Amino acid sequence: MFHQLTAGARRGQGGVTLIELLITITIFGIMLAIGIPAMGGWMMTSKARAASEFYLDGFATARRQAVLHNAASRIVLSANPNSGQFDWQIDICYPVPGTPCNANTGTWSTTTTPAPNDPQGAAGFRSVFRSADALPDSEVLIPSMAPVGATQIYYTALGWVDPSVPARLTQLRLDPAPRMAGKIPVVALSITLAGMPSKCDPTLAATDSRACPP
Repeated sequence: MFHQLTAGARRGQGGVTLIELLITITIFGIMLAIGIPAMGGWMMTSKARAASEFYLDGFATARRQAVLHNAASRIVLSANPNSGQFDWQIDICYPVPGTPCNANTGTWSTTTTPAPNDPQGAAGFRSVFRSADALPDSEVLIPSMAPVGATQIYYTALGWVDPSVPARLTQLRLDPAPRMAGKIPVVALSITLAGMPSKCDPTLAATDSRACPP
């Protein structure tokens, strides 16, 4: 009798019946079914919102490298075949008399080789490349350039945009795909002749301080 009471007490204190276990598993499965898609959507939205920072960092770094090295710099955007977004690469160039650094002349650094005349020689600046593989694909976030087809910006040693280079990029716009409308805001990055990139909202009227410059 005493043994039976003791065993029953143990079951009441710490035992789990088969029905209780099945209920727990069912509830856990429902939570996973609801939570995993919601978490995936939240992560995708967060990545899309942060995409502008990827490009903003590129433009700001290109300008900073020009000033830091007292040299010409450029940022070149190229299509990423995996995400449909744009990779970017920053190069620098040291002009010499009669050979300016622009789209047609001058020898630019690469990711493996410093530019000629780099004061640090073989230990000098090597081009910086960043892949857009981790960004949301173009079925979530749609990039577009202004003017159409422009993919590069050249900076002078003072950090100003070189206006002598034609078809320079002045704005990069990121629009949510139709199925993401309302979840991801439209955002654009504007680059003025002063070389400073800034975020703006291309959907607002010009009188709004948050609107993109004309």
